[in-house]
Amino acid sequence: MSKLKVFLVDDHEIARAGIRALIEDDVDIVGEADDPRAGAEMILERSPDVVLCDVQMPGGGGAFVIEKVKAANPDIAFLALSASARPEDVIRVLRAGAQGYVTKNDADRERLLVAIKSVAGGNPFFSPELAGFLAQAFDTVEVGDIDPVVDLLTPREREVLIETAKGYTNPEIGETLGCSSKTVETHVSSVLRKLQLTNRREIIRWATERGL
Repeated sequence: MSKLKVFLVDDHEIARAGIRALIEDDVDIVGEADDPRAGAEMILERSPDVVLCDVQMPGGGGAFVIEKVKAANPDIAFLALSASARPEDVIRVLRAGAQGYVTKNDADRERLLVAIKSVAGGNPFFSPELAGFLAQAFDTVEVGDIDPVVDLLTPREREVLIETAKGYTNPEIGETLGCSSKTVETHVSSVLRKLQLTNRREIIRWATERGL
């Protein structure tokens, strides 16, 4: 069985070295970067399965990397890895498209590997210290007038949510949004995961109940 391909983005060399030492025997590390813009370019070139990305970095931070890459390749999974457990940092990268968030003080080898495998398989993963406070976090951060749960979705995922709620098929949505049916399918899967729904019928019901 081939190893998962992992890319590291962190502006601290010591942090990258530490992460690499923890997981390099179990995954295939295909690259690393210390700059968000260069990192985004390298990630798209090397197409890893999972990107471990720091949140707070000069030049745009983790959210910039995630948004840049997801816009071009939504199949690449992101696991945010940060010293910060602040609600605004967690929500920012989740909105950008991260599938999980692990704090560095909670990042031992076993937990990192479980988190990597989880997000690679399309499932969310959060440090235990974050799991219980995520709902509260939405109440403490200014997110405008958008439903806090919808606010977890990227702009493209919101578009797919609306078109799916109208009853359109993936090919029809792809034609409307100018992307492939496979890309739409990936976005629908992400919407289902983030909203904790199981099928398109539930998306329609969910959106109708909220007047979307």
